[in-house]
Amino acid sequence: MKKILAILIAALLLIPGRGYAGETVRIKPDTTLLFAEKESGNLYMDVYNPKSGSDKTFENNPKPVILFVFGGGFISGKRDGRAYRPWFKEMTDNGYEVISIDYRLGLKGYNGKIGIGAVKAVDKAIHMAVEDIFSATGYILENARKLGIRKDGIVISGSSAGAIAVLQADYELCNGTSYADVLPADFRYAGVMSFSGAILSRHGKLKYKTAPAPTLMLHGTEDHVVNYNQIKIFRLGFFGTNKITGRFHKFGYNYNTLRYTGHGHDIAEMMYETFPDQERFLENNVILKKKRIIDAMIDDPSIPIKKASKSRKELYGN
Repeated sequence: MKKILAILIAALLLIPGRGYAGETVRIKPDTTLLFAEKESGNLYMDVYNPKSGSDKTFENNPKPVILFVFGGGFISGKRDGRAYRPWFKEMTDNGYEVISIDYRLGLKGYNGKIGIGAVKAVDKAIHMAVEDIFSATGYILENARKLGIRKDGIVISGSSAGAIAVLQADYELCNGTSYADVLPADFRYAGVMSFSGAILSRHGKLKYKTAPAPTLMLHGTEDHVVNYNQIKIFRLGFFGTNKITGRFHKFGYNYNTLRYTGHGHDIAEMMYETFPDQERFLENNVILKKKRIIDAMIDDPSIPIKKASKSRKELYGN
């Protein structure tokens, strides 16, 4: 039991090791806004407007705004981390507005031992991030007119820990938990994009009271940082993309799952390289509201398997 619990906690803590090499891209936000004041400090969002002259519509329908949540194991990371800048630029060059947000790093400085206390710490960290996503969402909804954003056109997206947070946020929203009380009762996200994410459940198998938003999940089949499959002990489960997809398939939800053979956690930072698949999902499943189900095993030599080459501080902290 202790050994199994140790494996679970290692996965949930995401063991912040080394980052991945990424192209250096210069892009600065068009504006930075304070969206929440928390006990640990102020939380800000960077707004990247669509590139001037880019097409902000698809088949005469407006493109959604992408609310992005960075990775870093709930220990480190920044909303303007260098690894994400090529993706920010690709998104804005193609007519999408990107809003990248702060959130509280609930495991920063955690020195507890592996055990029930660690499970509670991880649970708390994930839900702190969810609370901050909902705070950012509430701010956008309250200021939608000023920001020029449609209230029904918000897609949440995240990498690694951020992917866990956005999948968890939609799970809490669809199940009407107390975390979602800060949002209007009828609010739903237009979509979810997860780059190597998972969902934590204390109640056994994943169950949605209302259908989740159209969801795109990208994951390496060899990912042992954010587990691709599942780690489960009795009713406590950490469910990765493979298991989430199984539930979506069983209940007929709207999803695209892309499984990258031979890849590990590098898929979390390969957002620029996989943009074409993201664009197809956004255009069809989100903008046109088509129930376009994709479940694909991808073995593409043009997407190189990236090896660790730069420190996490260099990658996320610059």
